[in-house]
Amino acid sequence: MSIRHQSPSRRSRRQFVAASLGVGAAAATGLTAAKQSSGKRVTDDELRALFKDPVWNRETTARLEGDTAPGKFVNGYVTGTVMGVRDGEAVKPLFGFEVFSAIRVVKQPNGDYQRMCRELIFYRDLRTGELMDTWLNPYTNEQVRVVDVANDPFNYVISEFYPDPPTYGGLNAVKPPRRPFLRDWAFLNENTVILSSDIHLYYRNALDPAIWKRESSGPMNRVSELFRYQIRRDDLVNPELTHLPHSGVWNRITPWLPWMLMGTTPGHIVYAGSFSSVKSVDAVPAVVRKRVLERFPLYQVAPEKWVDPSLSSLENYARTQKPAPAKE
Repeated sequence: MSIRHQSPSRRSRRQFVAASLGVGAAAATGLTAAKQSSGKRVTDDELRALFKDPVWNRETTARLEGDTAPGKFVNGYVTGTVMGVRDGEAVKPLFGFEVFSAIRVVKQPNGDYQRMCRELIFYRDLRTGELMDTWLNPYTNEQVRVVDVANDPFNYVISEFYPDPPTYGGLNAVKPPRRPFLRDWAFLNENTVILSSDIHLYYRNALDPAIWKRESSGPMNRVSELFRYQIRRDDLVNPELTHLPHSGVWNRITPWLPWMLMGTTPGHIVYAGSFSSVKSVDAVPAVVRKRVLERFPLYQVAPEKWVDPSLSSLENYARTQKPAPAKE
């Protein structure tokens, strides 16, 4: 099933983008449109000036995360490997992972965007390539049940200011000072711009170790997510594109997954993956598409309405799973 609607004409699309932008980004649209019509390229200095405009960052992020044309949304795909990290030994590849998401951005009267998302994570056997329902834990020599991640929703607001860190149902109470939304842009080469986006969190674990004796890594949860987007420079300054095609790398540093049943054993895991936007579920590997369609068909389509709260996989695990019995 295709999730992308017919694109509007080039003229109407440009009119829509220009009409939807704020003052700074509208000026940027005029600049880039004028440059394109004259056949001239936006210079490095002109692009660096845009990097310092919070409104341009808001509009560009909305085009990167989703599609700003009315009624459209974007699917995302990530694939990679999860590795175990323990003292006194080499890092160990444990299993693969596959992510499929659906993201919609909706412009609000004040210029902000509601960014609404559903996301899935499946785990893959590194030897066979098949998605797993059970896994032999090499650290414990125990066969464990694999739990897919199904987060619906995972929402936040894209504005002229950095969004607050996720609250995870009230578990993360840290609220930093408000800062203008000036993102970490850089030139990779003459044709490619990179965006670095990192988040580092330390908050109360949804899995109380007194209850989740085998699943919980402890009373606190330390997580880092590291994104590196790659975007064609010409796409970045093209006002006709309501979605910015991109690719990149994603790393996540996090405690042992609860279904691994590692408890408070010292160590952690690292996700290392590559991502891109895709046209639909038909563009992802057959094993991933099959599981989405059979188990989570709703996740092909992004949410249409804002819903609270947005919970992470740990909060959802605590809500949908039961503590494992003691090991015999």
